[in-house]
Amino acid sequence: MSSKVPVCIVGGGMITQVQILPSLYQLQRLGLVGDIHICALNSAPLRTLAEDPMLKKAFPTQQFIAHPPLATDPAQNKPELFKETIAALPKHSIVVVAVPDQLHYGALQVALQYDQHICCVKPLVLKHDQAEEIGQKAYEKGLLVGVEYHKRFDDINLIERRLWREGKFGEFKLGHADLHECWYYRHSNFQNWCTAENSDAFSYIACHYIDLVHFLTGLKPASVSVYGIKDKYPNGREGYLWTDGRVIWQNGAVLNVQNSLSYPDEGPGGNYQGMRLFGSNGKLGTMVNHNDQFRGVEHAYTAKGDSPGDTQFTQPNPTYFQFLDLGGEGLTPTGYGYRSIAYIIQKINECRAKPTLEARREFIRAIDAEGIMATPRNSAFNELVMEAGRMSILNGGREVEITYAPQAGVRFKTY
Repeated sequence: MSSKVPVCIVGGGMITQVQILPSLYQLQRLGLVGDIHICALNSAPLRTLAEDPMLKKAFPTQQFIAHPPLATDPAQNKPELFKETIAALPKHSIVVVAVPDQLHYGALQVALQYDQHICCVKPLVLKHDQAEEIGQKAYEKGLLVGVEYHKRFDDINLIERRLWREGKFGEFKLGHADLHECWYYRHSNFQNWCTAENSDAFSYIACHYIDLVHFLTGLKPASVSVYGIKDKYPNGREGYLWTDGRVIWQNGAVLNVQNSLSYPDEGPGGNYQGMRLFGSNGKLGTMVNHNDQFRGVEHAYTAKGDSPGDTQFTQPNPTYFQFLDLGGEGLTPTGYGYRSIAYIIQKINECRAKPTLEARREFIRAIDAEGIMATPRNSAFNELVMEAGRMSILNGGREVEITYAPQAGVRFKTY
């Protein structure tokens, strides 16, 4: 049993496989975390993680503790097991929440009930009052909650954030963002949870770029309208798999965001994504233009790989998450996907080291104020966007206003 802080990942799906677990394995290798527990509904996804050839190659001597154990019948579901696992951890351990969006709130409540620090995949929750509740409970207990918006840790965005804040781009006026995930997502577990009654492509994907515009400019959203197109998954369930959203910001600027699960599996990129922002200082126009899908690298292989979406000709993203051979045992993860997890774990460890409850609270206030890492208190506008987006998409794209004072909330706009 390691003396380092244990970590429990709740959720064994794709994001755990490609980003969270390898990041935590590297932090374990560096001595920054201890035992890694992973809870899933059943043993099937845990077996996939344990047998992943890239994880074995990168971390040949490291393993996680499976809940339920790998030998458990994969047909046997254990929906309450994550609660028992979190309860068994020492207080002030780390819980990583990586379950479908509508299940975040319940997992967060359990983690806080047992006094655990939290790293949560985006969005934190789907309602603003839940975000406020989580933030208040965590603060009262001196527990740090980090929301893993990994685009914040892309060097491109950190550079631009400084330049926006220095006035180099003037004031944001008009923008467009795209993020279209591959078609094969429709054949994954998405068809069981990202359905019309639970979520949509805007809620799941658009939050990346909406959060990013705030991160860059400091502006907050003022209204949202989302038009969604329903489509069927292979299992026959329906989802809003094509969405077009418009976000008006406090200064009157507008960002259009298009999202879908439709990018061709044979396309060279792992998805299609990018952003263009236009600004002005009143005398000159300015621009930020991202091609986030194509980072200037093209490969053509002898054959495509075995994973969904693998193509023979590809445009790999070297900056999100890659493995490097830097000598020594295994491989070393790099990229902003790793840096985002590492930053949150680092800040949690710093918080844990504070000697008193008030010292931890003071540390949390400082993190909230810095605004580099998303927290329930400094990024709750994202939950207002989630609420407004769902109201709009379920009502044919009606515009929904966001209010911040005297009380935060959402309402249909009247004309």
